[in-house]
Amino acid sequence: MSHSGKTFVVEHLDPELEAWSSLEYLTIANESQASGARFLLSSVPTSLQLPANLQHVEGLNVETRGIEEIYADKKDKVCLLDPAASKDLSPEDGDTFEVFLFGGILGDDPPRDRTSELRKKGYQGRRLGPVQMTTDTAVRVTRIVVQDRVPVEKISFIDNPELKINKNESTQMPFRYVKGDDGRPIMPEGMVDLIIRDSEKSLDDLL
Repeated sequence: MSHSGKTFVVEHLDPELEAWSSLEYLTIANESQASGARFLLSSVPTSLQLPANLQHVEGLNVETRGIEEIYADKKDKVCLLDPAASKDLSPEDGDTFEVFLFGGILGDDPPRDRTSELRKKGYQGRRLGPVQMTTDTAVRVTRIVVQDRVPVEKISFIDNPELKINKNESTQMPFRYVKGDDGRPIMPEGMVDLIIRDSEKSLDDLL
């Protein structure tokens, strides 16, 4: 059985799409395309105008329908990535499931339990360890586990990295990231600049 070609679904549980979400979604689309996987953004309100950087992206499939409707006949093949699940994701789950489902805004700090709306629908859940991840990191880790067959505990992570805003200020990211070949946390292109700009804005508000 082939382990590539999995489908990763982010159920977008927000009426808007923030700039940082669009960077995460763009990263997921590019990495999915490169690895032979499919990325689906579901439950996108018809009123939502996709930002320019997502409008013509290969590897991004946008659906106004929700997960229940799209995979009505495949419920047992859908795995919900759920921080509250009792079982951790394993490479063997790549044999059982075809679709891996992520709830809306995972990268909340403190985490709001957005996944509970999907949990109520009765999907089987798996956990990616105890530490909160951004959405693109959660998809990346899931892909490494189920397509590349690497157990979660063998993946190198960086927790709560500090980003320097300027020579006096830094900000700590309250998430777990995959460690890149350069020893730094893998983040979407442009994300660090966005965080620094946001931090500078909020510092200005304090002054």
